[in-house]
Amino acid sequence: TRIRNNFALIIDDSGHIKSGNFTDGVGRQYIGEIGKTDNGVVTVTTHLYDGVRSLPLDIELYQKADSIPKEKQDEEFLTKSEIALSLINKTLKRKYYPGIVLMDGGYGNNSAFLNEIEKLELKYIGGLAKNRLAATINQNTGEKEPSKRLDEIILSLPKKDFKLVTLKLNKPKTVWVAVIQAQINGLKDERSIAIVMNASSCEEATEIDYLITNKSEVTGEWIVTTFSNRNYIEKFYR
Repeated sequence: TRIRNNFALIIDDSGHIKSGNFTDGVGRQYIGEIGKTDNGVVTVTTHLYDGVRSLPLDIELYQKADSIPKEKQDEEFLTKSEIALSLINKTLKRKYYPGIVLMDGGYGNNSAFLNEIEKLELKYIGGLAKNRLAATINQNTGEKEPSKRLDEIILSLPKKDFKLVTLKLNKPKTVWVAVIQAQINGLKDERSIAIVMNASSCEEATEIDYLITNKSEVTGEWIVTTFSNRNYIEKFYR
């Protein structure tokens, strides 16, 4: 069980259905195991994958605002991102130093959360929503373009920008990836954003994902291959 540094630290939350209302934190909220809102509880977890072993580090109950006396004004109320940040700090205090932090769009879309991770001098890959605004740099003039939604930016990318990558999962998966440099609201400077499709063109694609990283000089293959390690938390809990 010795943990090697430079592991992937995976941030996630997990929901479980509850039929009653006596459990701490219970209430109507998004429940991951059924993919919709229902009555239940949610926990925030940190998980480790180091290329050999996959194991949970910490787990903490998310207290939904309306499940505690003063709701969001209650001193005990913490957002999921605040809980996740406290769990990351627990990991660092144990002198476990992740090489990369992996998170879905629930955390990757939170610029304040990403800024806090950067203050800890950690690298990350996070999901972004398709409607997230980003400002790219015009390659001909060097000037910043007006901010556009990511699902609008993808339409302006030439097909040759997308490179084929085969992910070596239990069932190998082929994706097409393009990487752009863009600035996201709430973050200073540009970040690399990978646009990942399950087809060679956005017209044919039925799945399109957007991933942001603060690691410099990265390839699309590195981003999607590294982010695929996030699947180990799903496999563990299944």
